[in-house]
Amino acid sequence: MLKKINIWVVSSVFVSLIVAIPIITLFSSFFNITSDYFTLLKNTFLLTYIYNSIILLLGVLFLSAFFGITSAYLVSFFNFPGVDFFKWVLLLSFAVPAYIYAYSLTAFFENYGTAFTILTNIFGEHEYNKYIPKFDGYFGSILSMSFSLFSYVYVLTRASFYYQSNNLLEVGKNLGFSTRESLFKIILPSARPAIIAGLSLTAMECLSDFGTVSFFSVSTLTTGIYNAWISFDDLNTANQLSFILLFFILLLFLIESYSRGGAKYHQLSSGFRNIPKIDLKGKKAGFAFIFCFLLLFFSFIFPVSQMIYWTFKFPKYIDDINLYSLNLNTLILVFTSSAVLIFFSFITNYGNRVSKSKFLDYLSTFSISGYAIPGIILAVSLITFFSWLSDSFNNLGIPSFKSLFIGSIMGLILAYFVRFFSVSYNGIKSGYLKINQSIDDSAYLLGYSKYKTFSKIHLPHLKNSIFLIGVLITIEIIKELPITLILRPFNFDTFATKAYGYAAQDLLEAAALPSLFLIGWASIFILISSKYILLKK
Repeated sequence: MLKKINIWVVSSVFVSLIVAIPIITLFSSFFNITSDYFTLLKNTFLLTYIYNSIILLLGVLFLSAFFGITSAYLVSFFNFPGVDFFKWVLLLSFAVPAYIYAYSLTAFFENYGTAFTILTNIFGEHEYNKYIPKFDGYFGSILSMSFSLFSYVYVLTRASFYYQSNNLLEVGKNLGFSTRESLFKIILPSARPAIIAGLSLTAMECLSDFGTVSFFSVSTLTTGIYNAWISFDDLNTANQLSFILLFFILLLFLIESYSRGGAKYHQLSSGFRNIPKIDLKGKKAGFAFIFCFLLLFFSFIFPVSQMIYWTFKFPKYIDDINLYSLNLNTLILVFTSSAVLIFFSFITNYGNRVSKSKFLDYLSTFSISGYAIPGIILAVSLITFFSWLSDSFNNLGIPSFKSLFIGSIMGLILAYFVRFFSVSYNGIKSGYLKINQSIDDSAYLLGYSKYKTFSKIHLPHLKNSIFLIGVLITIEIIKELPITLILRPFNFDTFATKAYGYAAQDLLEAAALPSLFLIGWASIFILISSKYILLKK
């Protein structure tokens, strides 16, 4: 029995050590000798990086909260035309990465862009450029990220309203509250944990964004990290900037935890009863419909339409793009990473279930912290670690092995493992929570071994969880840019890196086709996953 338990301990320690690599690397690098470039940054641009990051964060959080909470409230508590359609279709904004939205926004409003073409076709030749607004810099970045990320707030708030707000309207009526008073005094406070969780995810994605801010030339900590490594070949400065960025992310969690204090947000009632929705009529129904439609239009229909327009307007770029290679590369990363993630998630979860060890629980909790580490930080820290490790072994006469992890498929899978292990682990864990421990005990009494219990009982019960995890990992990897851009092998492209490469060369029309494929694949998997998430009634 001890040997079998040791297997679970060893596997959990192994996973924890992999996740610890970037954290330890950043911590140790921060106290290394400061380079001339970092000294220059401290005296010049570092405060600008921090200021820009904070401004973007505040703007994105405000708009994401407004879009996400308002739409979740409307579809949860009211009946109006199209409510059942909007309830799930608003999830499609997940399919449009912020950097692709930025390409669409710029192309539509730029000089002689799509807006200029539309006005010319309708009203004839004229100098319309001076009347067309320009979305770039702060405003363009905030809009692009807000329309792309508000769904984090929407999906969690919507689920909270549906599962935690039963009887809340009735309580409000008994207290004499109007609909508005019930919203601000009962419903929103009860949904605070879900709202904060959605905003926390939004904040992490905003602070770690590279493609959008790079495209709009907004200098943030992420662009500073990338430039320190690519432009100045200074890994130490890149790691020190990464440590500052990671500190800001951890500070956000501490502030949220402190602000919550000892407050509790659960319900005392064990029953669950749906709240009758309020039927909206006239102007109120029109407002609800228009708000949800405009949100869908600007977050999904607008960027997709722009990409379709470009693809057909500039068909010459279709022949320049190897769609077979892009699809194959994406499939290789998706299937390999999913298999590795699900395999180790099963080992850690089953180990926790069999051993009932608090030590393994602590290790597992630490292992899922990798999701809080931005992709660009992961990539730079892994390069630093394996360069140091390879050079150390090389000094002992062992040939260099850094090429196995830097500029390789293995390096990409390792980075994806650290970044997305929490998605896989929590998915398997939620499935295991539905399997009562008494089922295992009964199987053992019937003579089942642990392996037979796992293969004959656990796996059949968890097949839907496995499928959903694979879908969620696929969506994340398809959209991932900084990790793939930095760690990929030479001449290895995915839809994300191909679109970014064209956009970096100011060939936005060429970026349309890979962007369209990226959005298409992500949309398909999002619609598939919506069958299994809490929003479906």
